[in-house]
Amino acid sequence: MTDTDQGMLELEWKGRTGPFTVWLGEGVFHPTHTSRTLAEALEIGPDDVVIDVGCGCGVLSFVAARLGAKRVIGCDLSERAVEIARVNAERLGLQDRVEFRVGDLLEPVRGERATVIIGDVSGIPDEIGKLAGWFPDGHAGGPTGAELPAAMLKSIRENDCLVPGGRIYLPTGTIQNERTILETAKALFGAANLHRLLEREFPLPDVVARSKAVARMMREGILDLRTRGSRLLWSLRIWRVVNPGPVSAPPA
Repeated sequence: MTDTDQGMLELEWKGRTGPFTVWLGEGVFHPTHTSRTLAEALEIGPDDVVIDVGCGCGVLSFVAARLGAKRVIGCDLSERAVEIARVNAERLGLQDRVEFRVGDLLEPVRGERATVIIGDVSGIPDEIGKLAGWFPDGHAGGPTGAELPAAMLKSIRENDCLVPGGRIYLPTGTIQNERTILETAKALFGAANLHRLLEREFPLPDVVARSKAVARMMREGILDLRTRGSRLLWSLRIWRVVNPGPVSAPPA
């Protein structure tokens, strides 16, 4: 990662469809282990219309486009992230197929009908995100890390932006209240429509692993971490969630 002469960071993405270079700005979330693993799991064809929720600098939108998607729409609450993503699209020559919109979760794509939704929104508890420095304002996925992903799943259902048979690529992990997210997905889309595609294990940064917040959340059953020697490890899982079609009454 290097500094550019415009006060931004330049990152070389070495994950799927890479290498390619993107710019990052202050306050824009950087691609993570989750981003790289989610990219590995994506199944994209030439007829796919993709929505990338919480797109950040646009990396996963670009992966989807380079995998052959017909059209990609990235959306993010951060105006700065969307501004940088648009610049990155131009630099990569993908502006004809990739666009970016500002707004909360699925609000910017009301009226769109996607075949694929990339759901890489933060699922880290706020306290852990702040300790790790992963989020500039200290806000991540809510108190347990399940609140934002669950809200995203409900927004997908309420906005009816995923066609019947369309699929969501959803990351969950034992670094959050994973059970609540999966229960929400099952209630909205049906347990038979959840398919685990990939699983990876990563060590927690020491500053996080040794914190009182992590110890408390483990006691409360929010986190489910594994010990290997002196390290605490968390598991990441990528799910394909298939939309069965309209429901007569959305779950409360």
